[in-house]
Amino acid sequence: MPIYHTLGKIPAKRHTTFKKPDGGYYYEQLFGTEGFSGMSSLLYHIHRPTQIKEILKSISVLPEIGIEKNIHPKRFKGFEVPAENDFLESRKILMMNRDVYVGVAAPKKSMKDYFYKNAQADEVLFIHQGTGKLKTFLGTIDFEYGDYLVIPRGMIYQIEFDTEDNRIFFVESFDPVYTPKRYRNHFGQLLEHSPFCERDLKMPHSLKAHDEKGEFLLKVKKEDMIHQLVYATHPFDVVGWDGYNFPYGFSIHNFEPITGRVHQPPPVHQTFETSSFVICSFCPRLYDYHPEAIPAPYNHSNIDSDEVLYYVDGDFMSRNDIDKGHMTLHPMGIPHGPHPGAMERSIGEKVTEELAVMVDTFKPLMLTKEALKIDDNNYYKSWIE
Repeated sequence: MPIYHTLGKIPAKRHTTFKKPDGGYYYEQLFGTEGFSGMSSLLYHIHRPTQIKEILKSISVLPEIGIEKNIHPKRFKGFEVPAENDFLESRKILMMNRDVYVGVAAPKKSMKDYFYKNAQADEVLFIHQGTGKLKTFLGTIDFEYGDYLVIPRGMIYQIEFDTEDNRIFFVESFDPVYTPKRYRNHFGQLLEHSPFCERDLKMPHSLKAHDEKGEFLLKVKKEDMIHQLVYATHPFDVVGWDGYNFPYGFSIHNFEPITGRVHQPPPVHQTFETSSFVICSFCPRLYDYHPEAIPAPYNHSNIDSDEVLYYVDGDFMSRNDIDKGHMTLHPMGIPHGPHPGAMERSIGEKVTEELAVMVDTFKPLMLTKEALKIDDNNYYKSWIE
């Protein structure tokens, strides 16, 4: 997100000495992306952030492919994924290609015994159920139902849950995740026509620097392996930082829908973008106000995109027999549209209370074996009258 933010203590000039009260020095770290040309932040550590004491066993987490080339419309029942204690083990990748992984998680326990870093992908975690805190070395973000948590690659974090009843829809992107360019001006500021603004963002707060030595387990995901490294100092020892590269939150409830006289196309719901897929938010809104408007979406062909729709809450007006936590996949190459009766039901309606998250990819998605476990297998027949 191209917005400047700072927390804690930093020196007046970058790349200059920054002395501790006892006369020693803080250690500067450039936390950047895309070489030295992307967004970055400057961090100041109590200890050198490079002190690895031991490297333990590495574990493969490469998803197992169930269907490599898919043409079937699919419906997956996300809440049938069983809850698991460990945060990482609970994450089940359901669909994937070379650009993105899409999945769900039902973690029960907070991360207390280790820290985590995804070194291969930006993460977008959508909180469907649960509350808690995202703790990072750049500060804390409180989260609740409906929050997107955008975590840039390389961010060291822990998640603290308030209860054991948690459900997360997540996306791992191998390209940086940004807000759409058309919402921003030349300087990166969100424009007046944007469906959200900087005030809506949940920024990191409560930076607490831990001055601790010992053995601290960091699990790093890289090339679909979890590498386990033991560091000599606490990863959260940052006393201050500033820049543009940091995690943030955004509530789907703060997305302001764009409406019109007739049905608006999906891009008006866009919330995030990458070079290989987009994420959209379908939120409660007034329906189209042309006297002859058909609020339900028209049939359309997915020629260049695979469409994943994750149903969060409410009555999704274009579908029959859809419940929260369900996920549909409409693959590129064949048309899709409202279920039988949905178009007719929508005529004359004034408002919808639907809440859903959509991911449109520009390359086909493969289905994992985890996805096939929760596939209802008959969704493709649901348009037969």
